Amino acid sequence: MRRRLVPAAILLAAFAGLAGCGSRAANGGVPGSADVSVAPSAVDGSFTQDGTGGLAARATTSPSARTATTTAPASGGGKAPTQTFAVTSSQFTFTRAGRTLRTVVWYPKTAGRYPLVLWSHGLHGSPEGYSGVTQKIAAAGFVVAAPAYPFTNDKANPFNQNDMVNQPADASAVITEVLRLDGQSGSPLAGRIDTAHVGAAGHSAGGYTTAALLSGSTRDSRLKGAVVVSGGSMGGKFSGAATPVLFIHGDADATVPYSSGKSLFDSDPWPKGLLTLIGGDHGAALWGTTAAANAVSTSMLDLFRYGLYGDSAARARLRADGTAGGVARYDGTL
Repeated sequence: MRRRLVPAAILLAAFAGLAGCGSRAANGGVPGSADVSVAPSAVDGSFTQDGTGGLAARATTSPSARTATTTAPASGGGKAPTQTFAVTSSQFTFTRAGRTLRTVVWYPKTAGRYPLVLWSHGLHGSPEGYSGVTQKIAAAGFVVAAPAYPFTNDKANPFNQNDMVNQPADASAVITEVLRLDGQSGSPLAGRIDTAHVGAAGHSAGGYTTAALLSGSTRDSRLKGAVVVSGGSMGGKFSGAATPVLFIHGDADATVPYSSGKSLFDSDPWPKGLLTLIGGDHGAALWGTTAAANAVSTSMLDLFRYGLYGDSAARARLRADGTAGGVARYDGTL
């Protein structure tokens, strides 16, 4: 599969500040998925496939994963769930073109189908390091898949931040494989995913990865909503069907300048929102219970409720979600 390369100068400029941060495919606009296989996991007890469709024996889940209760409504009907779900997780290992993609998936214990959100970590990050964020998304009624990118995660050896250019294809490959597990007998995700509704989000380098999934030759046509936290552009213009996007950025970010996120927001022709964290740094507001953290989490959840469930009430709340006197400011057309 041939892909148009991003100019090196653009990549170097995009990646320069990140050291301190934690061709279109022929398959319907889904780049990077044609050459994906699933390999046995290197982690003991994880759910695996053998590459021929057979399932390995076990899945890594939390001890209470067997206690699913009532059935949740299917998504996409115009109203997102209002309850907070208990969450469990499973771990999978996929490979794409020899690249190992260990992936942790969080999802509600309650039976039902939920939209899928792909979460991308920052440099030196991991799925576990963002679990406070991803579990909160899952608890609102989503399946959240978080891969560990092979050369930028916290255990990467060697570590190579320039490998970010390969992460959009990795992300699309993980989406493809997780969606496939919805129809795989014996999978802990069998019958759990609303495969028609997919979104993506990420922080820092993961924000760049998410933006790339909406742009140019790495556009993933399955995305119906996205959140870019403290990110910027890898190059390429937003392309494909209009997709609601929420941009979140601290105006005192010393790692990825606010101007990078604002420029990306300005270039977006679609329904969009910009949550500016006044005096905010590179991402502390992703965690904690401050007013800024509340603005981030409520805005993020309502973006996905709107984009993936079609909940117009969630869209109407976005401006209020992202407005907190002296702490957060919201702009945009969403």
